[in-house]
Amino acid sequence: MIERLRRNAELSLLLMGAAVVGAAYALASLGSTASLPANIGPFLGLILGLFVIAHLAVRRLAPGADGTLLPVAGLLNGIGYVFIARLEEDLAGLQALWTGVGIAAFIITLVVVRRPRDLERYRYLALFGGVILIMMPLLPVVGLSVNGARIWINIGPINFQPGEFAKLALAVFFAAYLVEKRELLALASWPKRRPFLPDPKHLGPVLVAWGISVVVIVAERDLGTALLFFALFIVLLWVATGRVGYLIVGFGLFGLASFVSWTLFSHVQDRVTNWLNPWDDPQDTGYQIIQGWYALADGGIGGRGLGLGISGDGRLPEAQNDFIFAVIGEELGLLGTTAVIVAFLLLIGSGLRIATHQEGSFEKLLATGLTTLLGVQAFIILAGVARVLPLTGVALPFVSYGGSSLLANYVLLALLVRLSDDSNRRRQRKVSRSGAAVGVG
Repeated sequence: MIERLRRNAELSLLLMGAAVVGAAYALASLGSTASLPANIGPFLGLILGLFVIAHLAVRRLAPGADGTLLPVAGLLNGIGYVFIARLEEDLAGLQALWTGVGIAAFIITLVVVRRPRDLERYRYLALFGGVILIMMPLLPVVGLSVNGARIWINIGPINFQPGEFAKLALAVFFAAYLVEKRELLALASWPKRRPFLPDPKHLGPVLVAWGISVVVIVAERDLGTALLFFALFIVLLWVATGRVGYLIVGFGLFGLASFVSWTLFSHVQDRVTNWLNPWDDPQDTGYQIIQGWYALADGGIGGRGLGLGISGDGRLPEAQNDFIFAVIGEELGLLGTTAVIVAFLLLIGSGLRIATHQEGSFEKLLATGLTTLLGVQAFIILAGVARVLPLTGVALPFVSYGGSSLLANYVLLALLVRLSDDSNRRRQRKVSRSGAAVGVG
């Protein structure tokens, strides 16, 4: 009964989200061309079809899962598509294609991963795969630099970011490793006078995570991805052991690596300089940040209206990627950007609720890690646009243009759906056994 109610609520939310996205698509076209788009019918059919298929897969494969994850992700995906279509019509078809591939990956993940606990057995394979994926952009033939960051792989007509998939593999490894070593890592024995950390010989994984982050910063010139990987491990280490000292030492090590990188590498110095004072070079290195501010300020409370913004008309470089949030702010204003942030908070809150409901340590840490990836990635790019942090090239999950990010995040979403369904089934079995025991008694 509860499962059916959840799925019905999920379907209702998906239909509401599709209506919002369809209305936004029509308004964006009216704002830019003063006419309704000719393909509004096929567009609505495509949106509804893709997410109804995903809903039917959840209803069949994970009927007890949380009912808010898929609708909220679908809403963010749809809003992102509306703005990508408004900014670059040529990219809209590719984004629609990648959305379909992402939904397919979502369903395949639910089919393949029937028990989340089974992933724990493949922890070292996940580590190996994650490290290989991280290092692939450094290969001389297939590695590709874009905007100064070497985070892309080019194989024929296909370009993708292997780091988007590495984060999922490392989440599985870190969760499994910390379950195995959590007691040793929680035991404070160093330094001897006032111990607050374990023996240094048990800190190898922290140093490995730090080393991976340093490689990403130095060799691939990607501060955002480095921060994402390191935050993932430090948060999981803190959750597994309950020791705040890991947070202090971990982020201290990351700060040290960032400072050394800033002193040695010009590209890191440029990022920090542009962050501190973009007005030093407003026509070149600081241009994008300044235009993003203008776009957010121009939106005011209610925005200029869908399709009526001017920042996306060639004035804001990479508007469909790094600065899509600024375009949303210009056309939908403070209310629209707040709605996007609230949608991400709903996703993160659902993920953390799923983590708290897990019985097994591995499942709890995996759900926490996946939610951390989603939340930290969104925070990094939103903070970069708002100049809270230096601007980095990570994508805004489900919203920014990009097949790699969309595909990886739908796999992440499917894992959270599977974890939610697994914990709810276990809880229902316990209730059933308790009821049967009471009946026999």
